[in-house]
Amino acid sequence: MLKKDTNPFAQLGLRPWLTKQLTKLGLKQATPIQQACIPSILDGKDCIGAAKTGSGKTFAFALPILEKLSEEPTSHFALILTPTHELAYQISEQFLVAGQPMGVRVCVVSGGTDQIIEAQKLMQRPHIVVAMPGRLADHLTGCDTFSFDNLKFLVVDEADRMLNGDFDESLKIIEQCIPKNRQNLFFSATMKDFIKESSIFPISKDCLEWSEEFQVATVETLDQRYLLCADYDRDMVLIEALRKYREEDENSNVMIFTNTKKYCQLLSMTLNKVGIQNVCLHGFMRQKERVAALNRFKSRHVRTLIATDVAARGLDIPSVQLVINHRLPRTPKEYIHRVGRTARAGRKGMAISIFRFPRDLELLGEIEQAINTKLTEHPIDQKMVERIFMQVNVTRRESEIELDNNDFDERAQNYRRKQWILEGKDPDEMENLYRKKQKDKIKEIKRKRKERQNETQNEGPPALVQDDRFKDVNAERFQKKKKKKSTNNEVTTSSDQQNKKKKTKVDKRFKTALPNKKSKTLLIGQKNKKKT
Repeated sequence: MLKKDTNPFAQLGLRPWLTKQLTKLGLKQATPIQQACIPSILDGKDCIGAAKTGSGKTFAFALPILEKLSEEPTSHFALILTPTHELAYQISEQFLVAGQPMGVRVCVVSGGTDQIIEAQKLMQRPHIVVAMPGRLADHLTGCDTFSFDNLKFLVVDEADRMLNGDFDESLKIIEQCIPKNRQNLFFSATMKDFIKESSIFPISKDCLEWSEEFQVATVETLDQRYLLCADYDRDMVLIEALRKYREEDENSNVMIFTNTKKYCQLLSMTLNKVGIQNVCLHGFMRQKERVAALNRFKSRHVRTLIATDVAARGLDIPSVQLVINHRLPRTPKEYIHRVGRTARAGRKGMAISIFRFPRDLELLGEIEQAINTKLTEHPIDQKMVERIFMQVNVTRRESEIELDNNDFDERAQNYRRKQWILEGKDPDEMENLYRKKQKDKIKEIKRKRKERQNETQNEGPPALVQDDRFKDVNAERFQKKKKKKSTNNEVTTSSDQQNKKKKTKVDKRFKTALPNKKSKTLLIGQKNKKKT
């Protein structure tokens, strides 16, 4: 009895079989959100929990659900709603691992696979269903081969994103098909008022509201840094930062975030061509491709993952020690989620964000205000950035041509049309509306950019330029000098003969820049042994 009492999870009310399994998994202490939420969930209360990324939110709701399931093992006992494919599979894995002694059955309904196969899995009476709202709503409206009559728990993970309005149509369908008498559990990295006031999933007034009190929105073990770049050398700065980091730690996993699906694919192709082996993860990939890419990264067969924000929330990969924001997130909240992929569960990690100088300093100020801490500069060899400029630039152009030949835009258009057909809309009419919106969006972006340029000319440089970190920055270094480059024959597009001359110059130039003189690719992590 003494051993049971001293086990921190046993003190929360969990049974011995579950505490023993947690000990096998190496969990010795319960995190604050687990200590606060597990007893209340076991007592039958609704719960709203908010804590930093990497604080153990998944086990905060998974453990009490497994505890209650062991008392009453019925099918479709709990439904977990989540916004992304990758997070759905990760949650299912954690349920399977923790509930292995009782043989828990988990079904993932996330799309990207044959809907008939998913329907068959739902018919096999799983205990836990982890689903994305859109695909689950399709199943509920398209067939009646299963039901949630036995449902005891509804969990909304990443509730700040799930309940912000983007998923309302699907969530309303789900609400109509599940029992009203159930426990509602909402979990998120940030506490928002609209979570409790949700009209779709009403939560009881006496629910437990727990939010971790912290002044800094990111964990203390995270080292946050910035890199300054110009509009034209972002890729070179990224590659040099990677090269330097790999020299110091060649075995760590690195996640690189960018903003669009197309640029994610383009950056992945470019880095592969310059010798940085990587896999990419974005929304236009088939589900099998996404799962395979993530598994290769998790198993450390490939140590670099390039992703859009589909990987920004919830993913727990312990080996990730560095996160790089190649393209900046649109909001400080997304920055917090991205950098939360490293320094999890007390481990150390680093996050490097690439800012254009001085254009992005305003966003840097917003991020620093949101996280209540200042980023420090990450040192790199600027001369090396200049030396690899031409090689990376040429390689990226080659990747752009190859990507166009692969009809990436056509595949994206087919994906859109398929979604519209499934929604019962006219694809031709929707495509015209989509193109018009894109044109209007581009015009609006250009208009705002001109307004910002006029404001900066009238008001002077951003306020953050006066910060001690940027007072001594040479602004001329970030301005593109077209005349100088054209006179040195470094950048030309006039004729085939000129292009041939440039290619020969690039090759000679990079024989001195590359660690291996026999190779024309940038070999990361190797030292130039021939250099005296």
